[in-house]
Amino acid sequence: MNDERAREGVEHLQTAALELIEAARAFLDVAEDVVRDPSELVALAETVARVVAVARPRSDGARSAAEPRVQRIHVS
Repeated sequence: MNDERAREGVEHLQTAALELIEAARAFLDVAEDVVRDPSELVALAETVARVVAVARPRSDGARSAAEPRVQRIHVS
């Protein structure tokens, strides 16, 4: 292995490490915001729950308002 390739490898590792640190800082900033004011996270969770409730097929066979009205006609 030559010195130039080793130097390039170290530079790539340094760049990757710095990007990882920046990503961790951004994640921690978001986590801190959620801890300080969880209302946004609660609102997001409520929205996701509503979407899942509408998208999930009903076990009683009833049709939800979001389901399209489709009539299947079997032809023999």
